Amino acid sequence: MSDQDPAPASDPARGGRRWSRGLGYGAAVVLCAALAVVLGVANPPRDEGVSTDRLGPEPGDTVAGYLDRARDSLAGPDDGDRWALVSFGDYRTAGELPAATTGVRVGQALYQVPVPRVATPLVAVQVPGGDTALRRSGTDAAWQLTDRLRYTVPDTRPAQILEVAANRLRAGCACAPGVVVRAPLGRLRELADRPGIRAVQALPADAVAGRFAVAPLLPDTGDPIVPPADDGPVPAG
Repeated sequence: MSDQDPAPASDPARGGRRWSRGLGYGAAVVLCAALAVVLGVANPPRDEGVSTDRLGPEPGDTVAGYLDRARDSLAGPDDGDRWALVSFGDYRTAGELPAATTGVRVGQALYQVPVPRVATPLVAVQVPGGDTALRRSGTDAAWQLTDRLRYTVPDTRPAQILEVAANRLRAGCACAPGVVVRAPLGRLRELADRPGIRAVQALPADAVAGRFAVAPLLPDTGDPIVPPADDGPVPAG
């Protein structure tokens, strides 16, 4: 064996060096883990929070109680832009929405096809701006429901409801119970006084788009406000 040959694996000196090196690595790992725990305690992850903002009545509300709460939401001197729900006194067609919302920016058009004792889905259509997009929002709602049909078991009640609702929206039905708008409080108060407007409810000024729930006060809702019945026959068209 030459002088340059490595020591055999059983060499005690080499084994000792490996043991001490492994011990050093292990101590470093333990130290890093302990440091991570300390840093985690000192700097806990930021709580993103859960949004609880909601536009529309709560289940169990009375109509009068909700109308009072909506009216109160428009009070105050602040005139910054607010997100607000406009609930109509009767269902509107897409073509009627521009005239009903003159002077305010519509962010969403809401559609829920009225069918007696059948729970049809609420559809929110984003409106990028302008009356043209608002007038075609009923057709856009129909396409949303048609897309849902692709993922629904055929020939079931849910599929039948989606098909009927999409067909009626595509035919231009009066199926819009309200819209979501953005405007100053003063303009919202003026909007609330217009004929055919049942309620306008504003959110706080710090409400963030896309971080609040929406459930319009339907024109045919009675007291107490509860989810609609779904025990009636689904019409053929």
